[in-house]
Amino acid sequence: MRVRQVITGHNAQGKAIFTEDREVEASTAALMPGLGFHMLWSTPGISTFPDDGRESGSPSYFPPEGGHRFLIFTIPATREAPAPGTDLVVARADADRLLPGLLEKMEPDHPGMHRSDTIDFIYVLEGEIVLELDDGRETLLRTGDTAVQNGTRHAWRNRSGSPCRLLVCMAGARHQPPQG
Repeated sequence: MRVRQVITGHNAQGKAIFTEDREVEASTAALMPGLGFHMLWSTPGISTFPDDGRESGSPSYFPPEGGHRFLIFTIPATREAPAPGTDLVVARADADRLLPGLLEKMEPDHPGMHRSDTIDFIYVLEGEIVLELDDGRETLLRTGDTAVQNGTRHAWRNRSGSPCRLLVCMAGARHQPPQG
């Protein structure tokens, strides 16, 4: 999938300028064959303007409180194990480098299930995907559907037989224990 990214910023006089126009390649990890992550933008906290249009970058896949992450997430039709002969230690290190903190949120006893301290705004660009919650309830999202995932324990399940592409914007939030 070709993804073009145009970025704006400000010059020294505070006037709006184009700072970048480039193609963004998908990040892929041998540990998670078929998954694709077009990492488009991230911030570690509250942004201020004017700025020079450079990405300040979140230190982790899931942004910290006040931070943001903008990406396209591709989920393949079928999930596959790493290729035979893959050095799992090297593959894990590579995944941690590309997607820092993502694997720590994944539950080993419940594949795909995770929770992050983020509000996730999701738009289905292509295909269909099942959003599963922690109690097993599910809903099917199709091309053009949206979802707002509010820090809940969840998993994405592609049962369609075709890849699914999601446009995702995550906003870092604070998770507090339930009151009452």
